Amino acid sequence: MTKIIPLGAEGRERAGKGTARQTRRDGRIPAVIYGGKQAPTTISLEKFEFTRVLHQPGFFTHLFDVTVDGAAHRVLPRDVQFHPVTDVPLHVDFLRVTSDTRVVVHVPVEFVSQDKSPGLKRGAVLNIVRHELDLECPADSIPEHVTISCEGYDVGDSIHMSAVTLPEGVTSVITDRDFTIATIIAPSGLKSEGGETA
Repeated sequence: MTKIIPLGAEGRERAGKGTARQTRRDGRIPAVIYGGKQAPTTISLEKFEFTRVLHQPGFFTHLFDVTVDGAAHRVLPRDVQFHPVTDVPLHVDFLRVTSDTRVVVHVPVEFVSQDKSPGLKRGAVLNIVRHELDLECPADSIPEHVTISCEGYDVGDSIHMSAVTLPEGVTSVITDRDFTIATIIAPSGLKSEGGETA
């Protein structure tokens, strides 16, 4: 089940650059909630509370219950704009979601059973090609991560998307090829021993 984080917000009556600047001067971050066949809702977030949740792992894969004037909006973060110099968040876009909403998210990959890989046990290296997978899934069933087993892989083997078991209702965005997620490569010492003469 997707983690749902409560987040307080205040409504903003007007949108626009001047209002957004004033919101930032007041120590808050302007934001907007859109989608769900409803008009966009302009809000502001408390800077320190939002910055704390922003830096938690998996921010873009967590749902938030944003409460504005007593009404809760179930949302998914879609974009955060940062100041180019200070890296302070300047504006946040949230997508309003329901149980029927399907979203595309970047989900981190976690490799397990490395001790059961003949290649890794012999000193080979796990070369990760993709640290995240682009997945389409129901908004209320976003996986925290995708677990991939290294069991049985030897030097020179590749782990492809076809070897990954995704949760029910979750599909890869890339469907036209069986792409590589990781490879088991020989360490440089083994390569030089086998191929080059001193």
